[in-house]
Amino acid sequence: MKRFDLRHLKNNFYSRMLELMENEVSYDEVAIFLFEIGDFSSVQRSADEIKKAGYTLMNSLKYNEVDWTIVVKKIPPEELEQQ
Repeated sequence: MKRFDLRHLKNNFYSRMLELMENEVSYDEVAIFLFEIGDFSSVQRSADEIKKAGYTLMNSLKYNEVDWTIVVKKIPPEELEQQ
């Protein structure tokens, strides 16, 4: 499991999140991303980006008043269902 703090990127963290998933996270490994909520559109967009990239969103929750955390597994959702 790896944890990445993307709060310093404000609302421009999506490409970095996907880059980290591609290059820093092993297949079947879990990554935790922390980012700023902003107007809450980043919450839905982060889930959409993860799904579009073919990874599994395991959890999405409010960390504190301004931050959000998502837990992502580097495995396609259909493979996770077969496990």
